[in-house]
Amino acid sequence: MTSSTRLTRSLVDVAMGRAHADLVIRDGRWVCVQSGEIVQHTDIAIVSGRIAYVGSDASHAIGKKTKVIEAKGRFLVPGLLDGHMHVESGMITVTEFVRTAAVRGTTGMFIDPHEIANVFGLKGVKLMVDEAAKQPIHVWVQMPSCVPSSPGFETPGASIGPREVAEAMKWKGIIGLGEMMNFPGVFMSDKKMLDEMSATHAAGKTIGGHYPSLDLGLPFHGYVAGGAEDDHEGTRVEDAVARVRQGMKAMLRYGSAWHDVATQVKAITEKKLDSHRFILCTDDSHAATLSREGHMDRVLRHAIGEGLNPMTAIQMMTINTAEHFGLTKEMGMIAPGRWADVVIVDDLMNFKAEMVIARGQVIAEKGELLVKLPAAKHPVWAKKSVHLKKPLKAQDFLLRTRSADGAEVEAHVIGVIENQAPTRHLKMKVKAEGGEVKADLKRDLAKIAVVERHRGTGKVTVGLVSGFGFTRKCAIASTVAHDSHHMMVAGTDDECMAIAANELAKCGGGQVVVLNGEVVGKVELQIAGLMSTEHVEIVAKKAASVLEGFMACGCELNNPNMQLSLLGLVVIPELRISDRGLVDVTNFDFVSVLDD
Repeated sequence: MTSSTRLTRSLVDVAMGRAHADLVIRDGRWVCVQSGEIVQHTDIAIVSGRIAYVGSDASHAIGKKTKVIEAKGRFLVPGLLDGHMHVESGMITVTEFVRTAAVRGTTGMFIDPHEIANVFGLKGVKLMVDEAAKQPIHVWVQMPSCVPSSPGFETPGASIGPREVAEAMKWKGIIGLGEMMNFPGVFMSDKKMLDEMSATHAAGKTIGGHYPSLDLGLPFHGYVAGGAEDDHEGTRVEDAVARVRQGMKAMLRYGSAWHDVATQVKAITEKKLDSHRFILCTDDSHAATLSREGHMDRVLRHAIGEGLNPMTAIQMMTINTAEHFGLTKEMGMIAPGRWADVVIVDDLMNFKAEMVIARGQVIAEKGELLVKLPAAKHPVWAKKSVHLKKPLKAQDFLLRTRSADGAEVEAHVIGVIENQAPTRHLKMKVKAEGGEVKADLKRDLAKIAVVERHRGTGKVTVGLVSGFGFTRKCAIASTVAHDSHHMMVAGTDDECMAIAANELAKCGGGQVVVLNGEVVGKVELQIAGLMSTEHVEIVAKKAASVLEGFMACGCELNNPNMQLSLLGLVVIPELRISDRGLVDVTNFDFVSVLDD
């Protein structure tokens, strides 16, 4: 008898009362996402981590060794699933992410580790896959598709191509291809992009999408024809409608900095589209957000607040997500044969997990983790990723101009948009002073620089940014700089920028805030310059010091560190900066910072 047959027999015998369950939950209100009902007075019988019986009376499955949980009329909700996210954005390891998310009702995560892939390549992905496999909840990995995200416009620490994708598709734990960020490559039939998608399709796995352009004309249709099956980059109701009509799943994200649910959910609440093709996700969640506000439970509360019926919102982070990845035989609903992933809550409108059961085991109760998480060991090479040619000096951050002293020069400036990933391509007149252009506090004009940190070339690219609202002599440096993750430095003073960059190199990566020449905020991220080895609460406190540092500098943006981290993402319009220069993402071409 095979192990599969033994499990099936066990499930049947418990359902029939011929064998006893390991765990029985009694008298709950079953949130039946597959039928859209809430069924009163429901029992659930569980054996070998799976659900054997769901019905009005499981007394026949209770034996002397059966653990019984009295739900007492509380809601029984399928474990929440995050359909698209990047662990690295939390600045913590997979294990620490699970520690904080699982207690809040998340029992499944679909992670795309393209951040660490841009630093270490395939071995970085394998590091994440191996750690994911040890967790008490389900952590599926999407193989990064675009490393670099935009070839020719940035220099990553490593690269991934069709050969690596095809190899990874054979790994246990790989669920599909991560977001296909090189959208122009797809609609222009770039062979590398199409080969990666073909390898995923041949493996029968899901292809993740990423189409941030507002153009819903032929480029969008070409992108969809390439095979992308979902997209989380929509920001408007028409974006959600277009994706669903074209057969994609519209992923509505509510992360720490990207708040795209409110506008797009109107496709359901006002336009009355079928919610079956919609998924809720986070994309990027900061450690402080996770620790203080929550994970998918936070998204659920927000979605309900934006007008979604609780049942619909729960479906959009359970059964819809499982169906998308071909996993409804395993999870996404409370039903026989599925993993016993159940969250017990008092109130659906104000969702807070009272008890979390994952794979048939009670892993958390009242916000406290009850199971021991695996000890994560990270190799030495993973903690050595910041390579500078030499210590940086103030003059490395000069923005030089050929224009005469006092002359006005037109500058191409990155305009930050609060709570959104896109930026604006601003054109501003700036004044030449002694052969250079300086930051201008009165006009909210700061410098933005990219310091190459993978190969130690010593190259520093300098541009201009508006929108942070800095009012003091300051600088912020970060090795979290999507997607190539060089060192990003924003500031109003060249000396402060040099101090911040050197301090960051010294601690092996992370984020540093310097105000008037003094370090006032810092979080060390030793693993790839992206993740900390410390507990989530410690990381959250240190990350909070960075946010407080931003505020001390005059910045009032929501999660400005995440806004800073995306200024190098050369696949989202309109204007970005990379180690190779300033990139006009709308036209996919380099532009000069100064028209001089």
